[in-house]
Amino acid sequence: MKTLSNALILEDHTETRQVLQTVLQDIRPGIHLYEAASLRQARQKLYEQRRFDLVIVDIGLPDGDGTDFVREVAQTSTNSYIVICTIYDDDHHIFKALRAGANGYLVKEHSRQELAEMLKGILNGQPPLSPAVAQHILDFFHTLRQEKIDLTPRETQVLTILAKGYNRKEIADMLELTSNTISWYIKQIYQKLDVHSRAEATLEASRMGLVG
Repeated sequence: MKTLSNALILEDHTETRQVLQTVLQDIRPGIHLYEAASLRQARQKLYEQRRFDLVIVDIGLPDGDGTDFVREVAQTSTNSYIVICTIYDDDHHIFKALRAGANGYLVKEHSRQELAEMLKGILNGQPPLSPAVAQHILDFFHTLRQEKIDLTPRETQVLTILAKGYNRKEIADMLELTSNTISWYIKQIYQKLDVHSRAEATLEASRMGLVG
């Protein structure tokens, strides 16, 4: 279970900062809270305190990009749990923050209760992620996986037919090839997809949109 004895909230909007303070006090009574409305103030707090269990950071700040502070905290206070809380929900901001060292990413569209539930997950090792952010991450890795799969047109054809339930001899007859040739294609397909069975290959074919 993650210990939360103190926290720093870097947020330039007073109302949002107060909401986050209330949420943290509700989920962790007695927590010592520090606040900053700018990068300059946050850096001063970090210099004075040296370490925070939790750091909540807005990206758009009056004197710069909150992601820079995320990077500084990640490098100087490795045990700090860093959560972004921002209006930005696009790939550029999400992955820039995660690469900088953020452990969670929340979009400012949630109710106080929803924020409390997601931040409470930190205590049990669950990274707080807005559903839209989680979807961006899944889409990114799905696309990345697709890009790494480089099947030839013939391999794609064989995989499509294989996924429809036809056996090797039937595929060979349909494509007017030998069974040995089809076996070789299937071996190549399995290697490229990193699968070991027809069932796994069929699942990958479905993910690639080759079969319904």
